[in-house]
Amino acid sequence: MDMLLFHVLTGLCELSLGLLAQAKLGALGVVLLFLIGVGIRARRGGLAVGAVVVFTLLMTQA
Repeated sequence: MDMLLFHVLTGLCELSLGLLAQAKLGALGVVLLFLIGVGIRARRGGLAVGAVVVFTLLMTQA
């Protein structure tokens, strides 16, 4: 039960973050979120960190 709740909450957080990024940054925000996910799953720290930095800078400017 705990694992199911964790997956549901994770999915909701991903969805809300994606919608927020799309509303503020458009397609670029969605691409950056995709790169973050790919970098984490492929264990490419540089890609993930770079995308997080760019995403954070753009979100603070938006």
